[in-house]
Amino acid sequence: MVKAIKPARVAELDAADPLAHKRAAFELPAGVVYLDGNSLGALPKGVAARLHKATIEEWGQGLIRSWNDAHWYPAPQRVGAQIARLIGAKAHEVIACDSTSVNLYKVLWAACQGSGNLIITEADNFPTDVYLCQSIAANLGKTLRAVPGAEIAKAVRTAGADLACLMLTQVHYKTGQLHDMAALTQLAQAHGGRVVWDLAHSAGIMPLQVHALNVDYAVGCTYKYLNGGPGAPAYVYVHERHILDLQQPLYGWHGHAAPFAFSEHYQAHAGIEKMLVGTASQLSLLALEEALKVYDDVDLTQVRNKSLSLTQLFIDLLDQALPEFTLITPREPALRGSQVALSYPDPKQGYAIMQALIEHGVIGDFRAPNILRFGFAPLYLSHQDVVQAVAIFTTIMREEIYRAPRFQAQKAVT
Repeated sequence: MVKAIKPARVAELDAADPLAHKRAAFELPAGVVYLDGNSLGALPKGVAARLHKATIEEWGQGLIRSWNDAHWYPAPQRVGAQIARLIGAKAHEVIACDSTSVNLYKVLWAACQGSGNLIITEADNFPTDVYLCQSIAANLGKTLRAVPGAEIAKAVRTAGADLACLMLTQVHYKTGQLHDMAALTQLAQAHGGRVVWDLAHSAGIMPLQVHALNVDYAVGCTYKYLNGGPGAPAYVYVHERHILDLQQPLYGWHGHAAPFAFSEHYQAHAGIEKMLVGTASQLSLLALEEALKVYDDVDLTQVRNKSLSLTQLFIDLLDQALPEFTLITPREPALRGSQVALSYPDPKQGYAIMQALIEHGVIGDFRAPNILRFGFAPLYLSHQDVVQAVAIFTTIMREEIYRAPRFQAQKAVT
């Protein structure tokens, strides 16, 4: 029998929350429980003012002088240092630039320059990650092997010395399952391979230690839990032991040792700047720099603890109210990120259910073929939000509101 959750217990959890004050740092629409921070983070309040200054003053009045006078030019390094603190890297190991996909291509190319022939990734990994593994394999004459998550360690052992690279997303984008970064990094490197981690669903919601764990390379986006805004610049990490000798395939002038010498011959920068290609998307980069300030005084251990508390409460309440749903996310706290994924017995109704939830103020998202996905951003969610979300969810299911025709028409973005 599922034990009932008492309202007083929920109130106690919120009263004891050391991150409760952070909610005031975000623009959150009234009447909405936002459970899609794993897809697009909420807007930090300081960003609008920063963009106003960047556009009206720095661009509008400073014009091209702002590359120097407003210190635009070194923004990729500054933002990289901000992100480095959140992923457990050294400041000179991270730079903000390009998209996650472009950065992933760079580091996969670098990781596969050794003698190994085999690239291993997880079957059902985020499609872009798999596509890029396919591209690298085709372009470099490597073999790609995509295996189920439970078989990754076995696949690495089987590959042995033929392993070139292991590429994984730390938290699976559909299931929310958390991989053991330490164990899998060590295992792959013991067989002579290099390791690339995608941190898109883990940075900002748990303590990470990529440098201490000897991770070779990592990439990540910043528009999810890091709240950088739609299309915000991504970042790339390279362990310092690789930086000097690292070569990446995209020779761009910002990666040059002396960009403003305008030499016809490429000479890579000696530092992490060699991962740059072209001119940064400057306004987005400045918005991201401001957004990341919400983490300046945040203890990521507290973030992780609250994340697990929120997701556990959501799971417990669903067990009571909506047992017809199947939980896809691991029940064991240590094995999940900061999301909860569900499936519904009728696969044709999953999308409609999510659309009904969104119309009624509970915003999550749908992932084909039949996954309702809810992301929990600890900086701006409360336990009471979780209770409210499940109450609305229950009403939608019990009254079959989701069967209305308007919820059946699929939109471009799910």
